[in-house]
Amino acid sequence: MRKYLLNWSVLSTALGVIAVIQATRNGPRDWRLLLAWAGWALSLAVAITAVHDRSKELETTELEADF
Repeated sequence: MRKYLLNWSVLSTALGVIAVIQATRNGPRDWRLLLAWAGWALSLAVAITAVHDRSKELETTELEADF
C-alpha cells in the first residue's frame, strides 16, 4: 500500500481531483463535467496500474537475479 501512496504519479493525480471538484462547484453541470470526472478517474487508474506493473517488474528482476 505504501508504494502507491508515496508514488509521485499517484499523488499528483490524486491531488488533481481538486481542480475537478472546483469545476463541479462553480461550473455548469453538463456533459463536460462528466468527462472531467471520467478523465480524472482514468488518469488515477493509469497511475496505479503503472506503479503495480513496475512493482511486478522489479519482483521478476529480483527473482531472475537469484538464479
